[in-house]
Amino acid sequence: MSISSSRPSSAISSSSASDTRHFRDALSQFATGVTIITTRLDNGTFIGLTASSFNSVSLDPPLVLWSLNQAANSLPVFTGNSHYVINVLSASQTELANKFARPGKNRFDGVEFTLSPTGLPILKDVAAWFECHNRSRYPEGDHVIFVGEVENCDVCPQEPLVFHGGRFLSSKP
Repeated sequence: MSISSSRPSSAISSSSASDTRHFRDALSQFATGVTIITTRLDNGTFIGLTASSFNSVSLDPPLVLWSLNQAANSLPVFTGNSHYVINVLSASQTELANKFARPGKNRFDGVEFTLSPTGLPILKDVAAWFECHNRSRYPEGDHVIFVGEVENCDVCPQEPLVFHGGRFLSSKP
């Protein structure tokens, strides 16, 4: 069996910025869901961030993963906390995804949510949510991979928000 493409393949070298851009462009062709990961600081302040690096790992035990850049200001909080919630965004939540993707003092201003069994934010109108015990972390390259053991979850089936080609997409107007 032979696989061909309309363009010749190019080798990727991590030594130049243009190759990094090419790698990012190639990655952007993989459509993924969009999540907001939430947790709480020791002083009770909620924090959250937009992430599209979410995936299932195992059904038994129930495990999921996501990753965070090692340069992120919130990395010490997520590595040090025992729990976090992964909120899977619905198609109507593009504005919310953008809000939690930008730097800001309090991303939760004006955001509706309820609290999980461990007191963490579950955002209103999400397609699904997973409350996870922070089981393990693996530094790899410029990111840390978080593996969470799902302790609680729920689903509200609806069209998901999707990230593809460097932008958020949905079939909703």
